[in-house]
Order: sequence, then C-alpha cells, then structure tokens
Amino acid sequence: MGANESLPGDGSVPEMHHYYRKFMRECPSGQLSLHEFKKLLGLQGLDPQGDVYVKRVFDIFDLNKDGFIDFLEFIAAINLVMRGKIDQKLKWYFKLYDADGNGCIDKKELLSIFSAIQAINGHTNMTAEEFTNMIFQKIDVNNDGELTLEEFISGVERDPGLMELITKSFDLSNVLKVIQNGRRHSI
Repeated sequence: MGANESLPGDGSVPEMHHYYRKFMRECPSGQLSLHEFKKLLGLQGLDPQGDVYVKRVFDIFDLNKDGFIDFLEFIAAINLVMRGKIDQKLKWYFKLYDADGNGCIDKKELLSIFSAIQAINGHTNMTAEEFTNMIFQKIDVNNDGELTLEEFISGVERDPGLMELITKSFDLSNVLKVIQNGRRHSI
C-alpha cells in the first residue's frame, strides 16, 4: 500500500497545500475543537438536536478520540465524503446513527439523528417518524427492531430509491463546500 493512498485524489501536492493552508488559516493551532468546527461551518446557535448531530459528525471525524480534529483526520474526512466508495460511506452513516456504539441501530437512534439532520438541512418531504419507519420496514429483515451493519448496508444497496434518499439526506458535501470555500454562506 503506497503512502499516498489515504490522501484525497491522487494526493497531489497542490491540492494538499490548498487544504493545509485553508485548515491552518481557520485553525492556527492545527487542532480543531468542536467549538471551532461549528464556527468554521457557521453552525453555532443551533437547536439542541442540530447540536447533537454536529457533535456526532465531529466525534466520528475525530479518529483518535482526543477531542480535536487534526489535519490528517480532516483530510481523511474530506477523502471519505468526496471520494469514498459507497460501502465506505454506508459504514460511516451507520456509525453516525449508532449513537451508543453497540453495533446496532434502533428506531430511537435513527429517529434522533434524522430529526437532528432535518434541523440543519431543513429540506425533506417526510417526517423523521415516516423516514425511520420506512427504513425499518424496508431493511429490518428479521423484524427485531434493530439494524446490524450488514442488514443496513445490504438493505440500502438493494434499494436504489433508499440509497438515493439516504445519500441526499446525509450528504456531507455541503458541509465540505463550506470548508473549501471559506465561510461564505450560500443560502
């Protein structure tokens, strides 16, 4: 495995410099705290549910769990969101929903994270309850009220409509656009 494999794109130097400069400009210490992460994305003052979501995203990007996102974690996050294969993204989404980290998603977890996402994205044509019930109806094959990673991935990959819905609802590329373009808000 080459040293560049975990970097975005072909790991080209100009691209890395671009991200590095941006990261260091926004975050001179090289360590992005949750507070700075929210500031960078213009996500301060969210309602409590929105806050929960941002914290979950932050925690998942904080690979070594030290409470900060450093440059390498930042690059890994960009890499996943921009260029990750679909099963990598689905694993990432699964982690996002599995709030207690027990390896299963239950309805309550899915409901709370979807409500939080709605609080931020605001665009959806179904309620969090409808969304949650639909997902469980479609992919909880053994009807135990919990989704394992395998059930989740194979269920979503089997159903193109669901794949599109999940990808759209949880698309983080708008979050990354903010990071890439600096703090300009495109409303």
